[in-house]
Amino acid sequence: MTDEEAATPVVQKTPLASRHDSLGARMIDFAGWLMPVQYSSILEEHRAVRERVGLFDLSHMGELSVEGVTAGDALAAAVVSNPPDLAVGRAHYSMICAPDGGILDDLIIYRLAPDRFMVVANAGNAVVVSDALAERLTGSRAVLDDQSLATGLVAVQGPRSVDVLGPHTDVDLASLRYYGVAEGRVAGIPVLVGRTGYTGEDGFEVFVAKERTAEVWDTLLAAVDSFDGLPVGLGARDTLRLEAGMPLYGNELDRTTTPYDAGLGRTVKLGKPGGFVGRAALEKVNAEGPKRRLVGLVVEGRGIARHGYSVYAGQRKTGVVTSGTQSPTLGVPIAMAYVAPADGEPDTRLDIEIRDARVPARVVPLPFYRRSS
Repeated sequence: MTDEEAATPVVQKTPLASRHDSLGARMIDFAGWLMPVQYSSILEEHRAVRERVGLFDLSHMGELSVEGVTAGDALAAAVVSNPPDLAVGRAHYSMICAPDGGILDDLIIYRLAPDRFMVVANAGNAVVVSDALAERLTGSRAVLDDQSLATGLVAVQGPRSVDVLGPHTDVDLASLRYYGVAEGRVAGIPVLVGRTGYTGEDGFEVFVAKERTAEVWDTLLAAVDSFDGLPVGLGARDTLRLEAGMPLYGNELDRTTTPYDAGLGRTVKLGKPGGFVGRAALEKVNAEGPKRRLVGLVVEGRGIARHGYSVYAGQRKTGVVTSGTQSPTLGVPIAMAYVAPADGEPDTRLDIEIRDARVPARVVPLPFYRRSS
């Protein structure tokens, strides 16, 4: 191997890479993975999910198993939430923080059995989360098994999700509540089905062994096609989650951000027994209040607010845009931004610097979009 080859980072491919190629997807390097950014158009894919149904390849995400007689308590000492509070078959949103309260990643934690949990991490942070958990579980009677590269993940999202998945699974979808999870089969293949997602719509995430992922995808894609749905790439996934006010690590969340900054203090269980990494720092932020506030903005002038654009209250710079787009559903430019707490009340008038011009914007409550049922 040459020095140049050794210095070139390896880009992982999901088990569905050949399927994406056959569908004509435009592929990009995302968090070290070759992923589809779009198949047809971002707008068409976005609307398919809002109005009908879409199918996503999420096999780049990290799946970490934590198992053992003290698994719940060990996880509770590692993350901000309290996993022992979860009933078997339930999940919750959580975060893993550094000692200073900065967010290492946001997570979904599923309780699969009394002594078995699955932690789902973002692709770009999977190694960070795995290493942090390995360190924090040391000395406990819990075993960490990083199953990320052995697991495929596909998601069915949209109003017709039950119609798509129902005929092909033995999981009772009618009784599976939001943030519920069940073991079962899809297309006769053993899977975990979670009623979770990142779009603001009803939907399901299907975890399956890597070598069986393509079979599940093929079955579900045919069903999605029958309801005039589409395969959906990362482009529409981003516009969907932004409309739904869901944070993205690297934009709204990062190592300098605390859960309270992001308006996610509800996830932090300061009173749980035993303490957790970052507790002292987060207690201080909770007591004093965060120094910035994540808000929604509707742009009332011309232009799209992009990540990194400055936000002003009069002549005073108050913050920075974290994410922005033209909302396909609402038909107006929207953004999320961190601003000074005093500038974050709904209907506050601010300006965003877009291409050297100050463009008016109005603070609105998050999310921008909420499904009707």
